[in-house]
Amino acid sequence: MAVKTAETRLEERWRDILAVHARTMCEIDRVLHPYGLGASDFEVLDLLATEPPEQGEQCRVQNLVGRVHLSQSALSRLIGRLEKDGLVERTVCAEDRRGVWVALTPKGRALHTEVLPLQREVLRRMLTGPQL
Repeated sequence: MAVKTAETRLEERWRDILAVHARTMCEIDRVLHPYGLGASDFEVLDLLATEPPEQGEQCRVQNLVGRVHLSQSALSRLIGRLEKDGLVERTVCAEDRRGVWVALTPKGRALHTEVLPLQREVLRRMLTGPQL
């Protein structure tokens, strides 16, 4: 029987984390599909719904890039889809014409409120217990 090295254990732990992430994302996608959302869509809605009050419930798109784990172009496409569906609105930053603000619409806020318990239940189910 081969002895596991620290490096082998570290590699196995990394693969376990990736497997839990993949299973969790797939389950969130499955649960939110009837609402027309995927896991990444929900993540953007959730971040916008929880923006600090000093931000005025809007966020610069540039500030979302590192928080949703998508490339800037993928995030722009996702926001475009959410905007087309009436869930978010984009505006140009008055101080810096290169900047773009994004905010939830009332429809987006209502949908987020409706599906939030579903997403949180998936997290509870997938991130507690023996698979970790």
